[in-house]
Amino acid sequence: MTQAETFNAGLLAFLAQSPTPFHATTGLEALLDDAGFEALPETADWALRPGGRYYTVRNGSSIVAFALGADARQRTGIRMLGAHTDSPCLMVRPRPESNRRGYFQLGVEVYGGVLLNPWFDRDLSLAGRVVVRTADGALRARLVDLRRPVAVIPSLAIHLDRDANRQRSINPETDIQPLLGQLAGDARGDLRGLLAAELGIAADQVLDYELCLYDTQAPALLGLQSEFIASARLDNLLSCYVGIRALIEADSEETRLVVCSDHEEVGSGSTSGAQGPFLESVLTRLLPDAADRSRALAASLLLSTDNAHGIHPNFPTRHDAGHGPLLNQGPVLKINHNQRYATNSLTAARVREWARAADIQLQHFVARNDMGCGSTIGPIMATRLGVPTLDLGVPTFAMHSIRELAGAADAQALFLLAKQCFGHPGSLAVS
Repeated sequence: MTQAETFNAGLLAFLAQSPTPFHATTGLEALLDDAGFEALPETADWALRPGGRYYTVRNGSSIVAFALGADARQRTGIRMLGAHTDSPCLMVRPRPESNRRGYFQLGVEVYGGVLLNPWFDRDLSLAGRVVVRTADGALRARLVDLRRPVAVIPSLAIHLDRDANRQRSINPETDIQPLLGQLAGDARGDLRGLLAAELGIAADQVLDYELCLYDTQAPALLGLQSEFIASARLDNLLSCYVGIRALIEADSEETRLVVCSDHEEVGSGSTSGAQGPFLESVLTRLLPDAADRSRALAASLLLSTDNAHGIHPNFPTRHDAGHGPLLNQGPVLKINHNQRYATNSLTAARVREWARAADIQLQHFVARNDMGCGSTIGPIMATRLGVPTLDLGVPTFAMHSIRELAGAADAQALFLLAKQCFGHPGSLAVS
């Protein structure tokens, strides 16, 4: 296989094993463990050494991994890459079971900006985190992934909704409750019993859970030349995988760091989100002296890596005419002068030079003035830390759908650009 094919094989395997942020973080931990990184519990004392490679996890769904260089960090700064582990989905409610005309259904809550139409008529499974009481009375968090199709949200037949192809609105409260099976009489389904059987424990040991539905269709390469990657959660597990692989493989004496945060799709406001103190707390432990930390951050650079909107051939007018990124034509610099993205001329110039040195083509995305512009963790972390930041990512179709599409060449291009960032010697500041 070519290098790109090998890289994408690893990416597809990671996507398939990561139906939730908890599973994604566990998968990233496994990559770091295999590469010799040392796990640092937040509650432990950290004895860091020059040249050491470490990671720490918060909430089981966010991770910060870093490799310490030999040079003074306050002089050359820290090369940082940020991404997020969560994706829009349907989360299961605390008391979800219902019996409607003999059908076992679950109540769900929409998480993030979900594109709802593609969720109909899919083979769905359940995965997430379950908190259980062990035999000795201790509380333990367990991951669960049923893997097999157990649910579906059937469409209403065209005969009963003649306007479905012209105008179809979806009520997220009443129209998307998944169907799990049939029940006799007034019986109710038992989700906790299902989880207990999966975990091999008694139903009364299941205390709480965070579960989501996901599509069981496997990630795949498609296209006549296998030029596309099709998968759920490309936004933004693709960037998480790219960042951790680049951190592991970069040959550098510089200090480099990757943060993959949860809850970006709902505003990042949590203990493990980008608005929370997780990264700042790690940086404080790396650089306890406040003045040294301020100097280091001023000399640093953060690449906020999150997917960009590729120009759709069926809807070209949804893009500004001069800023329509194409799949397989390289990573996208995301620019918004209203600070929805954190890119400025200084950070963009630095990344342009790295791309030129690595022979990587860059593209640009600017939102139309008459359309809203999304945002990322970039402006949040730039505001919270004061670190120079740039937003970029791979162009994507069907963002926030149950199945998204990206270019097979773009993930490796972003990986090579991240390696260039991590390996570049000297200060990152632009005078």
